[in-house]
Amino acid sequence: MSIWLGKEPLILASQSRARQMLLTNAGISFETIPADIDERAVHKNSGLSVPGEIAKLLAQEKALWVSRQKPGRVVVGADQTLALGGRLFSKPTGRAAAAEQLRLLAGKRHELHSAFAVARNGKIMSADVNIAGMTMRPLSESEIEAYLDQAGEAVTTSVGAYQLEGPGVHLFERIEGDHFTILGLPLLPLLAFLRSERLLGV
Repeated sequence: MSIWLGKEPLILASQSRARQMLLTNAGISFETIPADIDERAVHKNSGLSVPGEIAKLLAQEKALWVSRQKPGRVVVGADQTLALGGRLFSKPTGRAAAAEQLRLLAGKRHELHSAFAVARNGKIMSADVNIAGMTMRPLSESEIEAYLDQAGEAVTTSVGAYQLEGPGVHLFERIEGDHFTILGLPLLPLLAFLRSERLLGV
C-alpha cells in the first residue's frame, strides 16, 4: 500500500536535490515541476525584510505558479533564507563569492529560515516557517580554500556556500533545529498537514 493517497502524485515546485531526497525517503510519490518565477523581483517588490516572511512568500509564490499550471493537483513550494543578524545572504555567484560568505559566517551564529507552502487550484492551503540556528566554527583562509576545493561547484547551489548533507558539515560546531529545516523543507509540519487532508496513509 502506498503512503501517498492522492489520485495523482504530489508536485514539488523545486529542483532542490535535498528536498527531493526528503520526500523520497518519506515514501511520498511526487514529480518535480520547478516554478518559473524571478525570486529577486518577488522579494524586492514585496518590501519584506523579515527573513521568515520572505521565505514564506517565495514558497507560496512557487506553489501558486505551478498550481495554476496544474489545476486540481497538490503542489508544495519551498524556500530558505539565511540571515546573519540583519544581513540576508543569497546563493554565491562563484568561488570568490562563496569564500567571502564563509569569511563572514565563520565563528558566528546565523539562522536558516525554511518555509513550505501547499497550494491547489491557485489557492494556498497551508504554509509554515521553521528556524534553525547554525554556529560555524572559526575558519582560517587555508581551511576555507580546502573546503572549497572539496565541495566544488556545489558551493554555488546553496545560500551560505554549504550543504550540511555533504562536506559542509565540517564547517560547524553547533546546530540548533531539526535536520529537515536545515535541508530546506520543514518536513514534519508538512506531513502533519497532508495527513489532516487525508493525503497520507500513515
